[in-house]
Amino acid sequence: MSFDVADALTLANRTFVTMLVVMDPIGLAPIFIGLAGGRPSAERRALSLKASVVAGGILLAFGLFGRALLEKLGISLDAFRVAGGVLLFLIALDMVFARSNSSRESEEEEREAKDRPDISVFPLAIPLIAGPGTLASMMILASDAHGSAVLLGTVLLVTGSVLLLCYLALRLSGQIARVIGLTGVHVVTRVLGVLLGALAVQYVADGVRGFIVH
Repeated sequence: MSFDVADALTLANRTFVTMLVVMDPIGLAPIFIGLAGGRPSAERRALSLKASVVAGGILLAFGLFGRALLEKLGISLDAFRVAGGVLLFLIALDMVFARSNSSRESEEEEREAKDRPDISVFPLAIPLIAGPGTLASMMILASDAHGSAVLLGTVLLVTGSVLLLCYLALRLSGQIARVIGLTGVHVVTRVLGVLLGALAVQYVADGVRGFIVH
């Protein structure tokens, strides 16, 4: 399927902004400190790498096979856009008001995670990095490639770059916390929450428009 450079750049920009605000690399830093702050430095590095790789594998699977899964379940893309937009808006509210993000991890899961010897898969990879909002965004963005291998590759590549930022945020969590402090983390998270809220509304609007047109 043909495409032009403008299409690729537009999709790349939308993917970067969406994934950045949904994954919230800066917001991961204090959570990681709380879960693994007392572990040796080498172990924290290993956990950071494993969590990023596992989350990347999950996102890759959703990007490649998510559309087929929707079709198998009889769910239209417009319906998924509306549902994904609502979910992202709820996450955005948590971010803006600095509430504990129940869509990522419950209190019971958090307590369990602190007692787990390996926290890389749960809760780091799932649901902190590759949470419901991230997976929904991945499927929507991949569908926006409209069957173009190059555009889909653009989505996956840009998502990989944001995953790299998440990995760096986990690796440098101690330094980030010392430099910007808890207040700085909350400020960044709230700004990203506002952007995520706007993206969520756009997803809902696109889905509703699709229902009306079809």
